[in-house]
Amino acid sequence: MENISSYPNNGEKKRRNSPFIIIIVVLIAALALLAWLYLSTRTRLGNMIKEKESQRTELQHELDSLINDHNNIKLEYGSLSDSLAAKDSVIQANAVEIRKLLDTQYEFFKVKKKLDKLRSISQGYLKQMDSLYTVNRELREENEQIRSSYQKEQQKSTSLQKDKEALTEKVSMAAVLKAYKITGLGVRGSGDKERATEKAKRVEKIKACFTLSENSLLSAGRKDIYVRISRPDKMILARGKGDEYSFTYKGEVLQYSMKETVNYQNQAIDLCLYWINRSSKEDLPAGVYVVSVYSDEYEIGQSTFVLK
Repeated sequence: MENISSYPNNGEKKRRNSPFIIIIVVLIAALALLAWLYLSTRTRLGNMIKEKESQRTELQHELDSLINDHNNIKLEYGSLSDSLAAKDSVIQANAVEIRKLLDTQYEFFKVKKKLDKLRSISQGYLKQMDSLYTVNRELREENEQIRSSYQKEQQKSTSLQKDKEALTEKVSMAAVLKAYKITGLGVRGSGDKERATEKAKRVEKIKACFTLSENSLLSAGRKDIYVRISRPDKMILARGKGDEYSFTYKGEVLQYSMKETVNYQNQAIDLCLYWINRSSKEDLPAGVYVVSVYSDEYEIGQSTFVLK
């Protein structure tokens, strides 16, 4: 029969296994603690990364908003913003620097500080722009008032000039010799035997009579009076075709029918001049004849008569 005493009893086995169990339990607890610490740290790091990314996104949005507002201000003020181009360059340079910091490993407070500085510069830019706009608007209003006053004065000056020119024209027109009571008729004979006739075939002379007006505005002295008689066919009854039978009217050389030089002393003068029909072979045509009187390059009167 086997000796039971040679085998360890259960109590001894338990005493020998107890240290190992304790060690295993300790190891398991340590591993559990390490796992909890790892997971806790990982979670905390993840939250920190998320928070940091959220901060970076918020800062990025804040920067974009600031620069967008700044660019809108430049557009709103137009060419006026050119006067602050140097300050605009500073703002743009700071924006570029902050963007670089946000795209790399950045320090929140460092970026925040730079962003606050940029905001302060941008606000100063806006204040200066407002001041420039106010000054520019006041200058525009002042210039508009000056321009309006200048235009009014110019209009007055123009009006006065027109009045002066109109008055000068009136004076000039008033200072022109006039011929009135102009008559023309065909005659035969001479002296006491002179007889008027309306028969074109019987006309030996054409007699033109008129009165030179009294005018105190004219300078007294010798004045050349020219008479042109136009036939019904528009031909001029002229004594000749040479320069000695011509005069100038408005830059044009005209032939005259009769000429008389008078000593004008600002008093009315009655004149009668004759054109002699020296052509015995050609009768004058029937129709309306026009008598025009000229002096000092002015047409001073006109009348008509009829030969049948």
